[in-house]
Amino acid sequence: MEKILKILEGNARISVEEIAAMTGLSMEEIARRIDEYEQANIITGYRTLVNWEKTKAERVQALIELRVSPKRDCGFDEIAARIACFDEVDSVMLMSGGYDLSLMMTGKSFQDIALFVARRLSPLDDVLSTATHFVLRTYKKDGVLFNVEHTDERELL
Repeated sequence: MEKILKILEGNARISVEEIAAMTGLSMEEIARRIDEYEQANIITGYRTLVNWEKTKAERVQALIELRVSPKRDCGFDEIAARIACFDEVDSVMLMSGGYDLSLMMTGKSFQDIALFVARRLSPLDDVLSTATHFVLRTYKKDGVLFNVEHTDERELL
């Protein structure tokens, strides 16, 4: 199971035929397992990594740290699920350490993100505090290097 998932995680566009050749399993077996993973919600989607800095898109990302008050019966799950429903929020993760939830979000400008935090996130009853960190540049995401100039190692000698 793990091998097929790792292959797909590295390249979601790889064909069933290529996975079969890499694993020694039949194409039918690979297709069956992938269907099972999708049905069991082990595979939850397929994504393309985009280097937005190379486009003309107006786009700002931010990491937001939240300290929240957990509920007696459901802990952090209720507030995390509520925040995850906001369209602007790309991801929500429960953290250990100095804050409780980590959010990644995208907006058209720094002001868009600041207004979202001030008007929609901070007023939530369970939110105790926020700290917003704007992404200035992405060097590596999900194991893929961005904006790296490939130099010939022979030039360094």
